[in-house]
Amino acid sequence: MKIDDFHKHSHELVDWMFKYLKEIEKYPIKPNIEPGEIYKSLPSNPPKSGESFEKIFDDFNKKIIPGITHWQSPNFHAFFPANNSYPSILAEMLISTIGAQCMMWDTSPAATELEQKVTEWIRDSIGIPSNWSGVINDTASVATICSLLTARENHSKFNINTDGFSDNKYKVYCSKETHSSIEKAVKIIGLGSKNLYKIDTDANLSMDLKKLENQINKDIESDNIPLAIISTYGTTGT
Repeated sequence: MKIDDFHKHSHELVDWMFKYLKEIEKYPIKPNIEPGEIYKSLPSNPPKSGESFEKIFDDFNKKIIPGITHWQSPNFHAFFPANNSYPSILAEMLISTIGAQCMMWDTSPAATELEQKVTEWIRDSIGIPSNWSGVINDTASVATICSLLTARENHSKFNINTDGFSDNKYKVYCSKETHSSIEKAVKIIGLGSKNLYKIDTDANLSMDLKKLENQINKDIESDNIPLAIISTYGTTGT
């Protein structure tokens, strides 16, 4: 695609985006299709040569849109309908255009320092001590993994990171209302799901602190190591 074609088609896409968002409530929330229907509509083999933008966009409208669940519709009330906003869409356009790899300061100084400043804003706004710092993750699941890894390595003085586990005695605690990503994180970082205790909740679905205390004391008496307590501020179920 040449730069002039990019200019032309980008305007076409923005017009499509505007129309879609303006009329999104007219779409059915969930597609009326059978499993495998979209798959069967796609070619068995990839094209041998590149296709025109017009052909690709036509396929998008005829084959992909009919199989989309429209999460941003005002009629969608399942899960968490908060995946974008008008400003975030514009931001994504800028991010995609720049195409920077922001893995460390050298690869994109502005991105690193912007992230640092934004995390400080978040820290201060929720009352976390000023000597804390953080990073922005792409999903809550990844953030959970990073948090538990930080707890694990901080307690082990980074020995597990180099030597691996010799005898795992770490225990993690959460409520029974906690998201499934917590158990996945415990498995991924090598603690094992049997070392995750899901504490009962009270009538308000809050963690029963007395039962939490009892479990921690029991683990300490058994020569185990309480590593982390995962709090939950609202859950998928609530």
